[in-house]
Amino acid sequence: MYFNQYSTYQNQYFNEYFRINNDRQLIDDIQKAINAEYSAIACYEKLAKIAPTENERNKILNIQTDEKRHLEEFSRIYTNLTGMQPTYKVTEECPDNYREGIEFAYKDEQEAVDFYLDIADKSQDAVLINRFRRAAADEQNHAVWFLYFLHKPDLSPTTRQIENYGAQGALSSSTLSIPQMLTYALQDEYLAQARYNNILGNFGYIRTFAQIQEAELRHISALLPLFERYQVPVPADISPSLVSTPENIKAAYAAGVQGEIDNIAMYERFLSFEIPADVRTVFSQLRNASLNHLAAFERGLARD
Repeated sequence: MYFNQYSTYQNQYFNEYFRINNDRQLIDDIQKAINAEYSAIACYEKLAKIAPTENERNKILNIQTDEKRHLEEFSRIYTNLTGMQPTYKVTEECPDNYREGIEFAYKDEQEAVDFYLDIADKSQDAVLINRFRRAAADEQNHAVWFLYFLHKPDLSPTTRQIENYGAQGALSSSTLSIPQMLTYALQDEYLAQARYNNILGNFGYIRTFAQIQEAELRHISALLPLFERYQVPVPADISPSLVSTPENIKAAYAAGVQGEIDNIAMYERFLSFEIPADVRTVFSQLRNASLNHLAAFERGLARD
């Protein structure tokens, strides 16, 4: 009986010990997240001032607005858990060079995704889990935009012909209506299909390209009913004339990476507007599929 009582006390002691240490670790992680958001806000202020175009500057400021919201939410969570205000500290200095700063921001956003999901997985509080999972989704979207800025094509003669077509047209357009969004989306899916047809025709069967080529056909099939529903004329497919053959397999993967980055950025822009629920559903599904395609091409590029 004495042994059982001692065992019960011992278990309670260790349970309390681990709970306290887990809570302390959670609080430390949230403080780290607060400092990361505070640092990001300062970094994006610097990058916005030296951005080469108005579109990039505005997008960076939009991303900064998300980070300010995260900072406010994480600060409230910290105060609710501890009864104290958090501290705010810049933990990493943002590079002064624009391209280096964008690369720094991309890597930082990717690390934030994993860190925030890890915090959510460790917690048992539903509100905290929801906040950090939503923040992780925001950070993934930010990472895609920074990756787009890193790899955006210049408007040389070889690329100028498609600047008003597909994703490039959507990203450069000052206004977007539903018919324009649908047209740009279908053009970009046409372009992806033509790109992968070209690669498979010139380099033979490559599983990654074959699988994604099939997925692009499904994307086109998902978009076409919206043209009928909103009475938008289906554009002619001129994409084969806009596609060139890559020099080698590595260049083919690089073309795939760039194409998916553009595609994701296009859908992210569309989803930032107030659009009908059925259109939003399709655009969200295609955006998510393209994120998977991007990861597949990045693996292929690293491998080859």
